Amino acid sequence: MEEQVDFVLDKVMEEAGNVGCVLANNQGLCLGTRGVGSEHSAGIIVAILDLASKLDPKCNVPVVSLESNERA
Repeated sequence: MEEQVDFVLDKVMEEAGNVGCVLANNQGLCLGTRGVGSEHSAGIIVAILDLASKLDPKCNVPVVSLESNERA
């Protein structure tokens, strides 16, 4: 499973503009991070995704993009 997690994290970080990534399960357990992504934010990210999914019940997999003017 670790290889699959690493593969997903690496693919996300290959996208231009991505500076960090947090991969978590549906209960907020951090499975891995890359870049400026923090394992401590996994729970709140899952909570945000849960709320985002309620905005459009037809969307099974919500995508939330966080932007900031700050650079790591």
